[in-house]
Amino acid sequence: MATTYKPKNILITGAAGFIASHVCNRLIQNYPEYNIVVLDKLDYCSNLKNLLPSRSSPNFKFIKGDIGSADLVNFILLTESIDTIMHFAAQTHVDNSFGNSFEFTKNNVYGTHVLLEACKVTGQIRRFIHVSTDEVYGETEEDAVVGNHEASQLLPTNPYSATKAGAEMLVMAYGRSYGLPVITTRGNNVYGPNQFPEKLIPKFILLAMKGKPLPIHGDGSNVRSYLYCEDVAEAFEVILHRGEVGHVYNIGTKRERRVIDVAKEICLLFSLDPDTHIKFVENRPFNDQRYFLDDEKLKNLGWSERTTWEEGLKKTMEWYIKNPDWWGDVSGALLPHPRMLMVPGIERQFDGSDARDSNSTFTIDNSSHSQLVFPASRNGLSAQKSSLKFLIYGRTGWIGGLLGKICEKQEIPFEYGRGRLEDRSQLLADIQSVKPTHVFNAAGVTGRPNVDWCESHKPETIRANVVGTLTLADVCRAHGLLLMNYATGCIFEYDEAHPIRSGIGFKEEDKPNFIGSFYSKTKAMVEELLKEYDNVCTLRVRMPISSDLSNPRNFITKITRYSKVVDIPNSMTVLDELLPISIEMAKRNCRGIWNFTNTGVVSHNEILEMYKKYIDPSFQWVNFTLDEQAKVIVAPRSNNEMDASKLKKEFPELLSIKDSLIKYVFQPNKKTSA
Repeated sequence: MATTYKPKNILITGAAGFIASHVCNRLIQNYPEYNIVVLDKLDYCSNLKNLLPSRSSPNFKFIKGDIGSADLVNFILLTESIDTIMHFAAQTHVDNSFGNSFEFTKNNVYGTHVLLEACKVTGQIRRFIHVSTDEVYGETEEDAVVGNHEASQLLPTNPYSATKAGAEMLVMAYGRSYGLPVITTRGNNVYGPNQFPEKLIPKFILLAMKGKPLPIHGDGSNVRSYLYCEDVAEAFEVILHRGEVGHVYNIGTKRERRVIDVAKEICLLFSLDPDTHIKFVENRPFNDQRYFLDDEKLKNLGWSERTTWEEGLKKTMEWYIKNPDWWGDVSGALLPHPRMLMVPGIERQFDGSDARDSNSTFTIDNSSHSQLVFPASRNGLSAQKSSLKFLIYGRTGWIGGLLGKICEKQEIPFEYGRGRLEDRSQLLADIQSVKPTHVFNAAGVTGRPNVDWCESHKPETIRANVVGTLTLADVCRAHGLLLMNYATGCIFEYDEAHPIRSGIGFKEEDKPNFIGSFYSKTKAMVEELLKEYDNVCTLRVRMPISSDLSNPRNFITKITRYSKVVDIPNSMTVLDELLPISIEMAKRNCRGIWNFTNTGVVSHNEILEMYKKYIDPSFQWVNFTLDEQAKVIVAPRSNNEMDASKLKKEFPELLSIKDSLIKYVFQPNKKTSA
């Protein structure tokens, strides 16, 4: 448990809005010793009435102003002795972002930049909590059994989420470059009293109150997760006091609901017939199918969801029935696509008369939600490149995301698969739709935050790692497709025939001997079964490393953050060098099992020595033994050397692990003195 942080003077931006007002009211009520200053420009979705519970408190102060005003922000920080910022202010409605995306850049990116620069200049901020969204992850794969975790790749798909991702990058940069004590949150959908009715639940409730049809974008199959506002306010209270600087925290729920089901439930609450009161309308230009978060990190701080969906929805309905005029005339917000609300000069003018919106149409292809995400070359693709098309599973994973970037760089057409790996019919639909030349499987369960998770989630691990992989291999074989399957080398352990530091590595034909973790058991099991499929290329990855030292899944990042580390030589995989090789292997029609590591081994201490030499000369670490390590982990960890001579023979340019680390990781990240 992190040391409890105690703020004195808090600045909350955008606190007259929905979520921030609940956070502000909660802090005012629970912590009279905190001085809270609110900065809000009172845009169309803000309302001073949201702060009524706080306005009479002696420790509350409201300032009307824009976060984009550097002079104002600097003045507030200095005169109010602000030591903590909770940054909620943002434009948040996706439909609006399609109508006036520049306004989102101005508010979400530039406004955040102004705040960060003020923090740097004043030098007095002890916490900067940046409020982001689950939408920065983009779509979650439908076959994902574990939600996006805080280290997942950011893949925004609309102007709103793109600006929030951009703001996050600024926050991270100021944390790393200037040492600002930043914390970022990414949350699921929030609902409850006071919410402006451009959002789905209050919009549906107000329409149902009037007996009007509830508009559904597309076919309503999109899945969303909903948290009640008071639970979210408590989450921010916990993060404020217990969150660790430099970390990201997901605020999420495992309970998911299709949009069509939400509409039906609200119809039933008002005794309306869903068949006659639900209206299907034009979909968004791109409407993410699913967002799913892993909230274990926040739960470890002591937070848990308290309000059931049924209880929260009932409370929300009752509040809107009692306060139907809270926002005044909101007829424009109740339109299916209320993009006119962001046009300058008509804030809070919801008469629905803007002809620019009412006459607009969007032409989209509803036959498939998949997107071709590579940029077309202005000079045209070469004959070889145009003959390729990759279908990749594992979009939200680390390796899957990097594969997409490599394909973009090489101008190889690709699409991410949408089907659940264990659902044969969905995989068939993907193949029939995409018509790939090769399939890459980077999906599966590795455990979050580590493989210990698999010990208590065995059915989920089997379903993803064994059933899903075998089903995909079988479908690919039936269609004559080569499957590039990213596996693991964590199925071996040093033994008498392969002693530690002997230089004798495990070969591709050796039988796995490590069964210390359930994760490794499933991977060894599926590898053995995949030998019966002549269309599979199995790539054994070990302790993956990349040049992105900010990624918590990076092995180097992990061990630099541990309080103690073991010191054992291991074979490892430098992704910056090896992943492009895997694409070349697909082109060469490579099959069978391959030890997919750099040659040789490197120990934990040797890596940390390199880190100290190239990155942080002041870095220190402490070692402990395997026996001591065993006391703080659930499942034992695999340690081994793998023989990469087969891969080296195919690709003579393959570097040794130490040379690869220097070339691809430490040299590019090298810190130089002034």
